[in-house]
Amino acid sequence: MKQIKLGTSDQLVSAVVLGCMRINGAEKPEQVIDTAFENGINFFDHADIYGQGECETIFSEALAKTSLQREDLFIQTKCGIVPGVMFDFSKKHIIESVENSLSRLKMDYVDALLLHRPDTLVEPEEVAAAFDELEQSGKVRYFGVSNQKPMQIELLKKYVKQPLVANQLQFGLKHSGMIDQGIHVNMTDQASIDRDGSVLDYSRLHEMTIQAWSPYQYGFFEGVFIGNEKFPELNQKLAELAEKYHTTPTGLSSAWILRHPASMQVIAGTMNLSRIAEIARASTIELSREDWYALYQAAGNILP
Repeated sequence: MKQIKLGTSDQLVSAVVLGCMRINGAEKPEQVIDTAFENGINFFDHADIYGQGECETIFSEALAKTSLQREDLFIQTKCGIVPGVMFDFSKKHIIESVENSLSRLKMDYVDALLLHRPDTLVEPEEVAAAFDELEQSGKVRYFGVSNQKPMQIELLKKYVKQPLVANQLQFGLKHSGMIDQGIHVNMTDQASIDRDGSVLDYSRLHEMTIQAWSPYQYGFFEGVFIGNEKFPELNQKLAELAEKYHTTPTGLSSAWILRHPASMQVIAGTMNLSRIAEIARASTIELSREDWYALYQAAGNILP
């Protein structure tokens, strides 16, 4: 398993993360955890809203059935979304969310806490106060954000003392906007539009780890592109190169993300044991520059 440094910290973590949003649908979640760990995945991603909290509870119950120790794992959770109601980065909400997550996880601390989606009513002084309290109490070791652009991060950094080590962003072969706009600089087509404040370059400059969520999806939860008849050219190229690199189209789609020198992580949300293994194995594949761009173009992108 490829390992990377998490942001500016000295913490080494697996390049592949197991996303636990669907663990409440796993038949034997303890096997999911064991399979991930056996294949080198020690990083597990949660959020307070996954299954309305049920996913964290199921994870803790499943973990108790394995031989793994808390110290073997890197546990991350997220907060800030009140589904269908609002986003909430108030100190009160952040603290209560972490306390509730720890209770469900049956843990004394989480390794990382990310602020989920941006709260336009954020008062960064409150975020700073929450982070200070959580760090000083030992309940959170590292902090980061999710789905935020550079200026939103800079606003937080004016007040928050802790390094923001990660930003969780949707990214993959069929959701490549953060790359497109950099390639189409000085053009007037759709791909040239900067929709995220050059978040890719910002992340590299500030050593923030990008955690790629929904890496196999197209659109916003519209479906998986792998094996999808809507994308014949992409799937043909995936099949061709998967054979060349002795992997699967899913593994190759993961390797495409990990090939980027930004040192990203891939969040794999599958509960399928064989798919977890194939994604983990693909973390060590080094795509050639030519093959990387071939996949990018097969996904429907052009080079100006």
